[in-house]
Amino acid sequence: MFQKTSLTTIIVGVFIVYVLHTCWVMYGIVYTKPCEKPKGDSCITPYLAGKPRLQLSIYTSIRPNAEGGHSLIHKEEEFDVHTRFERLINVSLPKKTRRNGTLYAMVFVHQAGVMPWQDPRQVHLVTQLTTYMLPKPPEVSLIQGQDEHLQQERQSTGGDGEQVRPVSHWRSRLTLNIVAEDFLFDRDALPSDVHRYMRVFNSGKKMFYLPLLFIDELSNRVKDLMEINSSTAELPLTISYDTIALGKLRFWIHMQDAVYSLQQFGFTEKDADEIKGIFVDTNLYFLALTFFVAAFHLLFDFLAFKNDISFWKHKKSMVGMSSKAVLWRCFSTIVIFLYLLDEQTSLLVLIPAGIGSLIEVWKVKKAFKIYVVWKGAVPQFLFGKSDESERRTEEYDSLAMKYLSYLLYPLCVGGAVYALVFVKYKSWYSWLINSLVNGVYAFGFLFMLPQLFVNYKLKSVAHLPWKAFMYKAFNTFIDDVFAFIITMPTSHRLACFRDDAVFIIYLYQRWLYPVDRTRVNEYGVSYDEEPKRKAHKD
Repeated sequence: MFQKTSLTTIIVGVFIVYVLHTCWVMYGIVYTKPCEKPKGDSCITPYLAGKPRLQLSIYTSIRPNAEGGHSLIHKEEEFDVHTRFERLINVSLPKKTRRNGTLYAMVFVHQAGVMPWQDPRQVHLVTQLTTYMLPKPPEVSLIQGQDEHLQQERQSTGGDGEQVRPVSHWRSRLTLNIVAEDFLFDRDALPSDVHRYMRVFNSGKKMFYLPLLFIDELSNRVKDLMEINSSTAELPLTISYDTIALGKLRFWIHMQDAVYSLQQFGFTEKDADEIKGIFVDTNLYFLALTFFVAAFHLLFDFLAFKNDISFWKHKKSMVGMSSKAVLWRCFSTIVIFLYLLDEQTSLLVLIPAGIGSLIEVWKVKKAFKIYVVWKGAVPQFLFGKSDESERRTEEYDSLAMKYLSYLLYPLCVGGAVYALVFVKYKSWYSWLINSLVNGVYAFGFLFMLPQLFVNYKLKSVAHLPWKAFMYKAFNTFIDDVFAFIITMPTSHRLACFRDDAVFIIYLYQRWLYPVDRTRVNEYGVSYDEEPKRKAHKD
């Protein structure tokens, strides 16, 4: 009665609904409905519309409620909310802060000539100027060794096996924003995200809201942090101010809440910094493009994963498939995972890399027909036998790898020796992992060439998982877009472009060696064969 729907169709349908729902939610965040009756009692009028004389004052304190004293570090006596500025000041650090303590900044916008604590119409926000992070291990030259200064530094950071404790770091930027547009809010339809930043007061029958002050926490990046030690008397602080549109303010509030929620779930400051970089390092137009590109990347990733697993699950023979290429992909994926683990990369990148490594290990088991037999608590590995067609494929595969090794091995060994002499590392293990991953990034695409050689010798591409290949090809070109709009290592950016050439050659071989759909394959099935049906009685 009902036509059977494929899983791919369901996934694409869910993806379209997800994108449309996200667009609707984003529109609801960016667009705020203004008050329709400006002279009515339900409208909230901006206090800034009366052009009051304002002052900006910034204090520091070791407690968020200013108990224990506070110090004025900067003030703008003639503060114009429409004029952006940037100030560089030096902040003196209290003894408690220098002894791995914290320091808070209290930002006040109040009437000019009046102390902020005496002004009933002041607005203020409190933020931390310090955060706790694990110190970065010192890097040394493995050939020349390390001097006494670096040895003391390594001992202080727990380099000899001691447990490393988080150290207080200084946030060198303080970014302030105020909504300067004269927007009339509807009291009955006030957005919940703006409500917590809003202070209102009554003047006669009218209701006014004080300036919407906002501290941009997303601009605090890990690269701007400075480690605080007991000898640090003062540190620089860059204070930046600019106006912000109401739509962007609401969007920024939601993004800050999302980052804060991730930190509550156990994400570290470095993990959260990866997400901050997406929003801070790109403007809103690029951000929208990044969202759509990432959404399609996720879709093609999932479809490629589904078809790849399905292909290898039903794979019985390795005829026409390069087993060396499968083994190399497994090795390179594990190396990249260990490299990301050594670099303490974000969990958002580390978890998918770990899952991908397990899948590649499973493919190696299928490709080499490895069976695990348990004899008590000791596993025994058995290898299946290859038929004549598979042995011929292995001969072509070994021949391709022989020619490839003449170029690949000297390049990898030469790069590792050069890095050992001229580059500093945390340890020998770090040097080994970095050398391996540099070889994977720089020359990894060469290991895709044996499969091209096997295709050329067999004059066939029918044995390849083309559905998964095409989804991965789409993702390769999407990665090219990411290489322009997202911050990433140069080696990873070059790796995105080098795969394009290999996929183009694959497509050329697809055109050069077309699949004969009328020929019966190894399973006894013809693509163009009409399915048998029951006889129909007239």
